[in-house]
Parts: sequence; C-alpha cells; structure tokens
Amino acid sequence: MEHQDLHGLLAAVREGTISVADAEHRLSQATFDDLGYAKPDLDRARRQGVSEVIYGAGKTAAQIAGIVRSLRAGGNNHLLVTRLDASKAQELSELLDPADADEFDYHELARLGIVGGIPTPDGQGYIAVCAAGTSDLYCAEEAALTAEMLGSRVTRLYDVGVAGLHRLLVHTDELRGATAIVAIAGMEGALASVIGGLVPCPVIACPTSVGYGASLGGIAALLSMLNSCASGVSVVNIDNGFGAGYQAALIDHVGCDGNRCDR
Repeated sequence: MEHQDLHGLLAAVREGTISVADAEHRLSQATFDDLGYAKPDLDRARRQGVSEVIYGAGKTAAQIAGIVRSLRAGGNNHLLVTRLDASKAQELSELLDPADADEFDYHELARLGIVGGIPTPDGQGYIAVCAAGTSDLYCAEEAALTAEMLGSRVTRLYDVGVAGLHRLLVHTDELRGATAIVAIAGMEGALASVIGGLVPCPVIACPTSVGYGASLGGIAALLSMLNSCASGVSVVNIDNGFGAGYQAALIDHVGCDGNRCDR
C-alpha cells in the first residue's frame, strides 16, 4: 500500500467514513498478494528494509516467475532468487515478463538469480567475505552476492585457509577495516577462529559441506565453529551463505538512515 493510500485510509477512519473493521481488512489484503500457490509478502520491504527473497528450490520456474511478477508489481525493484539451478534459471528467463527478463542475471556458481540488478551500496563500510578454499566458493559467492543485494560493499578474500596461513595474514588490514566478516570453511572449520582473533568486528562463521568422510557433510566444521575460542563469532547453518551474507549486511547497516525499502 502506497503512503498516500495509507494516509487516506487512516483519515477516513478518523472521519468515520470507514469502519475500523473495514480498514483492518483492507490493510491485511494490502500486505500480500494471494497467488494460490504462494502469498508474496508485499510489505516486507517497508517492515524490514529488504523485500522478500525467493527460495528457488522446490518451486517450478512458472511459480517463481509468478512471484517475481507479483513482487515487482508491488514496487520491489531488486529481487533475489536463491538455490536456483541452471536449467530452471534458463526456463525462468523465458517465462519472465520482457522487462523483468531484460534485468535478469543468473550466477551459476552461487546458484542465485537476480532481477533488477545490484543496488548502489549504502552501508557503513564494507563486508569481507573470506573463503578457506576454492572448493568453498559456491557458498562464498552466495554470501557475497546476498550482501551486495542488501546494499553492502563486499571485499572478497578467497583461498585464505589455515593450511597456508600466510595467505590470510597479508590481508590483515582489509580484515581489520571491515564492519563485519563472513568466514566460510569446510574441513575442520578453523578459519573462523583465526579471523576472530585478529579483528574487532563481528564474525559470521559459515561451515560448508566440503571435506572427507569424517567431516560428515559439514558437521565437523559446524561443531568446530560453534566451539570457537574466539569471542565475537556467531555461526549459521551448513552451506547457508545466504544467511551469513544477510546477517553481515544487517550489521553493516546498523545506524544507517538511508531508505532501503526498494530492496
């Protein structure tokens, strides 16, 4: 619901031309669009500063296209589709409205689709996304692109795992200058603790499912990160680059006055 419409509705309630019950009904209808198979949250950008993110796994390309169409019509200019495989992305590009299709970009490594482009950064500083190894880049790129879609500037530091600590230490100044850091690692997950002992900012640790048998699909890295001896380290779920990037972007925007409601 546009600001002018909301103001008029509240004025009508005050004047008694619309009942409170009718106004409540109109407001509840205005906050989402009922597509039958989905109810896109049109009000999330106003409430949270970021529009609804579409989780692509388990949805058909036609369903995703319908949700994109609804959110864009509701005034959401920059949309993110996560866990989108390449074949579904191709089908989606053919189902989107021409204007949306022209602004659709697919990032295969991160399995992310973006509609409307990446917005201009408006955070406090920058986020550092650190990946222990090249095998972790699928998760790192999911985190980095998510943070960029939420209006953060991102510095990527890749292949800086603890097996070659000197590769990380040459970036000490960049790490210490960040407003938040995402530390992504599989295997034993030690990268988060090392970074946590070097920097003054929050560190979001993200374990990946990369590793040999005893890594148990990322559980070893998860438990290691949860038991970090470094203060200021929080942990998201295995392979949840999206959640890590989202949290880092929120930290990057604490205290910002910028209006981010078109994201």
